[in-house]
Amino acid sequence: MTKKALGKLAIVLIVIILVLISYLAYSIWSFGDKVELVKSDAAIVLGAAAWDGEPSPVLRERINHAIWLYENGYVDTIIFTGGKGDGDQVAESEVARDYAISNNVDVEDILIETQSKITEENLKYAYDMATKHNLETFTIVSDPLHMKRATLMAKSMGMKTYSSPTQSSAYETLNSKIPYIFREVFFYIGYILSLPFR
Repeated sequence: MTKKALGKLAIVLIVIILVLISYLAYSIWSFGDKVELVKSDAAIVLGAAAWDGEPSPVLRERINHAIWLYENGYVDTIIFTGGKGDGDQVAESEVARDYAISNNVDVEDILIETQSKITEENLKYAYDMATKHNLETFTIVSDPLHMKRATLMAKSMGMKTYSSPTQSSAYETLNSKIPYIFREVFFYIGYILSLPFR
């Protein structure tokens, strides 16, 4: 193959890759608008940072959305996920639980797991706990741009899930959304590529 032909092939491959990445980015963006207001056994709130024992803006909006689902009868139980960040004294899920209790969620209706560090662990440990409590259907709560990957992970674990992204988010400007969506594209592709080895 000549240098010219190799150059053309390289250009074609680059264009194909850029088209696929663009399509995936659009798919992730549009999936974030999918809100399934369906009665389920529990809301699983994916972890996010806690700051000095208080929810970060991202975590707070996720908790608030789960509380809304609870107050409006879409879930009877809320499962908060997330372990301790570096240097933290309490886990993200413990901070979330305390915030929810202070906003009139009954402590008996809350479950927490305190081990997870990443999204896949959030879901795995929550599912393990839910199974012990005979919970079978789940509403996943996270930021809109996180939902496509989170839902794929949950379904890969055999969970019956519904998508319910936060209706307000700390990621509201283009300057915050664009880095987030590139991050999600990267991790989504990585997860897809890892599936045959699981």
